[in-house]
Amino acid sequence: MSAWQKTNWRSKPRVQMPDYTDPAALAAVEDRLRQYPPLVFAGEARRLKAQLAAASRGEAFLLQGGDCAESFAEFSADTIRDTFKVLLQMAMVLTYGAKVPVIKVGRMAGQFAKPRSAPTEVIDGVELPSYRGDIINELDFTPESRIPDPGKMLQAYTQAAATLNLVRAFSTGGYADMHRVHSWTLGFAGGEGAERYRDLAERIQDTIDFMGAAGIDADTTHEFSSVEFYTSHEALLLEYEEALCRLDSTSGNWLAGSGHMIWIGDRTRQPDGAHVEFAKGVQNPIGLKCGPSTTVEDLKVLMSELNPENEAGRLTLIARFGAGKVGDHLPRLIRAVQEEGANVVWSCDPMHGNTVKSNTGYKTRFFNNILGEVQEFFAIHKAEGTVPGGVHFEMTGKDVTECTGGVRAITDEDLGDRYHTACDPRMNASQSLELAFLVAEELTALRRDRQTRAAV
Repeated sequence: MSAWQKTNWRSKPRVQMPDYTDPAALAAVEDRLRQYPPLVFAGEARRLKAQLAAASRGEAFLLQGGDCAESFAEFSADTIRDTFKVLLQMAMVLTYGAKVPVIKVGRMAGQFAKPRSAPTEVIDGVELPSYRGDIINELDFTPESRIPDPGKMLQAYTQAAATLNLVRAFSTGGYADMHRVHSWTLGFAGGEGAERYRDLAERIQDTIDFMGAAGIDADTTHEFSSVEFYTSHEALLLEYEEALCRLDSTSGNWLAGSGHMIWIGDRTRQPDGAHVEFAKGVQNPIGLKCGPSTTVEDLKVLMSELNPENEAGRLTLIARFGAGKVGDHLPRLIRAVQEEGANVVWSCDPMHGNTVKSNTGYKTRFFNNILGEVQEFFAIHKAEGTVPGGVHFEMTGKDVTECTGGVRAITDEDLGDRYHTACDPRMNASQSLELAFLVAEELTALRRDRQTRAAV
């Protein structure tokens, strides 16, 4: 790793990145970002890596979730609070089901750039460059809005810093108190059609009541009144990533100072590409999206490049195939990992393989397909004797109508009511918590199966 330099990616093939038209303006922004403090610190990244190592062994479980793409226009304390709140609720439910710590990682404080399926889009016969996220250009369909603007990196940094500041305050200032979080969960479970969730919520409450009776008081016990919360994003815009990359004086290794965990997308995982080159040199935990086109040969090369020391917790493989297709792809990749003896965390992203166009013209995802992919993920890991280590969701704390189905039965006709996403459809708060209850059932079944096998 000592020979690696944070500029090495510049000599590699680059994809899904903008071509800035003003090199001097870009250089000025990069120079300024290099002077800014990192957003996260090496000790935090090392703690996350250790916790992910536990997830790879089934001793913890990864919950990663948040916005498809963070927005400058919708940035507010309420938006951050609501998403953080739902993630805490989901983690509470998953902890009960898995009976192991849940690692809470938000898609926030950096998730500003998005890969696109085409470099341009056409509306009413007009062709313009695609919108690539607020850190690069603007959503408005005008020639001026779609020009990449390097100055947006400075605004992204400022918003990320403010987001992290608020999240850290929420994590340690009493907002994450276990009793408070569960009271929100009970509110969801009281809804119409939620009987199966109400039963689990009441069992969680019984456990909390028992701990209180046994003298474990959340008001005086730090572990029950605060949480560790980490940030993550796709490291897509490498000029931004390089500018915030710092040398850790403690270890002598490089740190991606933009977020605790960064991941490489399914469109940017070329073994000889710029994104792999950058990610392999930083000490942060790295995620790697694995879609249907991921070959066994590429996966083996990527694991060797991104985790040459085979360090537990370093590499999370995020499977995203689509409902009904997991069995076609996941088993061969699991066996490739086993053949290499690789230490990885297996996580399920049931969002990106399940995007469809609704009858009303909106891009959406069916809740049952999201759930179906999660269930297939767990079933295949059970069959292979491997560890399902986490889940990765696009969701928001806002009451949007972007994914159909769920306990509130959002229909195609409802999508236009509150369809706010700039890119991909997100689960709303109710759907997110409903999915957490259903994943908890999978984790409970997995735990009981392990106990049964251990007793034989």
